[in-house]
Amino acid sequence: MRPRRRGIASVNAEVRDGIVPAAGSLARTDDLGPPQSSANYRLVALIIASALFMEFVDATVLATALPTMARDFGVRPQEMSVALTSYLLALAIFIPASGVLADRFGSRTVFRTAILLFMLGSLACGQSPTLETIVVSRFVQGIGGAMMIPVGRLVLLRSVAKRDMVNAMSWLLVPALIGPIVGPPLGGFIVTYLDWRWIFYINLPVGALGFWLVGRFIANIREDEPPRFDTLGFILSGVSLGCLLFGFEMVSRPGEATLASILVAIGATAGVFYIRHARGRVGAILDLGLLRDETFRLAVIAGSITRITQGAQPFLLPLMMQVGLGFSAARSGTITVATAIGSLAMKSMAQRVLRRFGFRRALIWNGVIATAGYAICGLFSASWPVWAMFCVLAFSGFFMSFQFTAYNTIAYAGVDKQHMSSATAFYSTFQQLMLSLGICVAAVALHLAMVVNGNAAPTMNDFSAAFWVVTAISLSATLWNLRFAPNAGAEISGHAEAQADEGERSAA
Repeated sequence: MRPRRRGIASVNAEVRDGIVPAAGSLARTDDLGPPQSSANYRLVALIIASALFMEFVDATVLATALPTMARDFGVRPQEMSVALTSYLLALAIFIPASGVLADRFGSRTVFRTAILLFMLGSLACGQSPTLETIVVSRFVQGIGGAMMIPVGRLVLLRSVAKRDMVNAMSWLLVPALIGPIVGPPLGGFIVTYLDWRWIFYINLPVGALGFWLVGRFIANIREDEPPRFDTLGFILSGVSLGCLLFGFEMVSRPGEATLASILVAIGATAGVFYIRHARGRVGAILDLGLLRDETFRLAVIAGSITRITQGAQPFLLPLMMQVGLGFSAARSGTITVATAIGSLAMKSMAQRVLRRFGFRRALIWNGVIATAGYAICGLFSASWPVWAMFCVLAFSGFFMSFQFTAYNTIAYAGVDKQHMSSATAFYSTFQQLMLSLGICVAAVALHLAMVVNGNAAPTMNDFSAAFWVVTAISLSATLWNLRFAPNAGAEISGHAEAQADEGERSAA
């Protein structure tokens, strides 16, 4: 595939949204999705979101329970980050295979299998007696989650015309956002009044319902001639991602510097070998040729950097509330739920904002505002009233949710149907990889702050430093947002129509 060339928008039929496709390029923008959305695309989005609901509830409930679980397992609270990392590690390793599996066996078959794996992992987590066993069980959960996320997104993208995409993504995210709203207070209630193991048992009825709905309403879409599975690429990418993530995670652990260095070195070496293996290869498990599309490349890079903060937040916030401020798990949950409430409030506005300002301007300014909101969390102290913390978190969740809605939509603006499976797998892999890295960066920053300040247990000053480190990294995504073309994704957002309408009114 050759890189796409950017040009000036024209009425010429060969030029759409300023993109002039070359022969063999990824796609024209009008190849994205069917000409008309399926009649039940909202229902499909809600069914897919039921699986995301289960995942988000699990993640947010677990974050609230980490300090209590650490006491039961006899480890320091910050060492519980490995329980989050192992899940996200499985996502990063197995997501690349999801697209090929869906093309070969059918999206419905893969989706239902993923739900069963997630339920099995949840049951094992609830029975875990040690930190080591829960890490393994979370990894099994992650294998199921690895297939649910991109395959569900793939089903939706194949059901929706580009003009309905922002709306469809918002429908997809609504139940997924209800999960974080329910999660923190539910987690606080379970930890305070029941046993933390019930955190995982609640996944079982939700998973059973999702399993039935998928079988009832989602078609088993598959390719007539699926590509061959890239076994060597899968091994190399898995070794690279796995060693890098666990190497970074171990940096935060005392006495593990040597092992961490070895793992990072192995991961980097495997990554180099994968790049050599995948370069120019048809059917590579992670298709590097997708990065030749400028819009896709920028969405991957800028979105990945921004997710450093998004990954760190569910790890740092509950620890800050419970360890730093001394709040109970229940009280912590009722405060951190504000981010999800802010996210949900944004959904009705995404389409209007993108239509008015376009993707580029919205991503630039909103990204700065969202990152600054989470940086303010570093100023929290015992003197802050609870309502003020709640407002800051709701503000941050509102703007950060918009940022990811925009990234998740514009990423596919130039990807055709032929490459949609590989594009969703590629994008989802880096999405989860950077969420994992966010946890690792937060854990390392917290540990280094404790060392510099001479603290055996984390204090509010240590948490403040960790928040400012991760938000400073995410703020650098602005440099990449500036590189989006002014008319990038204009047909998806409706910004092109809005500009045309405004021009007609001015002329009149």
